[in-house]
Amino acid sequence: MAKLYFHYSTMNAGKSTVLLQAAHNYAERGMETYLLTARLDRRAGEGRIASRIGIGAAADTFSPGDDLFARIETRLQQPCACIFVDESQFLSEEQVWQLARAVDDLGVPIMCYGLRVDFQGKLFPGSSALLALADEMREVRTICHCGRKATMVIRRGPEGTALRGGEQVQIGGNETYVSLCRRHWRAAME
Repeated sequence: MAKLYFHYSTMNAGKSTVLLQAAHNYAERGMETYLLTARLDRRAGEGRIASRIGIGAAADTFSPGDDLFARIETRLQQPCACIFVDESQFLSEEQVWQLARAVDDLGVPIMCYGLRVDFQGKLFPGSSALLALADEMREVRTICHCGRKATMVIRRGPEGTALRGGEQVQIGGNETYVSLCRRHWRAAME
């Protein structure tokens, strides 16, 4: 039975690594997959999912307004065992519904990987919809400097202090983000 999965975490937890490993496992067994990533994120190059540990794979890209149900339906004209979506926080609510419809009507499992919250502790639109619609959710864990589970992230400004405002999306600049437990996030945001 096909399901919609949401694998979420903070920055630098290894979500793309987990996605690439899962896709590799399918390929190792001779099964075709379909990889998608946000066109907005070109850190690894256009149409590429890459991990900080050096592995990567080619992927199709999505933008706001793309009909993902139609794209998946077309892709399924060829064998495809699973769909993988990286940077799923950039999906629109409508696109998450399209993914859910593809799971329900086309019978294909879809695994989404993305951030849950931004540096201000607010849900991304795609993450909010996935939290509401996913059949299964799995946290990809990372740790705070204190050793506790990191569930939040701050964005540091030029002086190294936590920013309290700004655009929700900033592509790149991984060095400006720090994953923290909620207690240390609150302290940094005071």
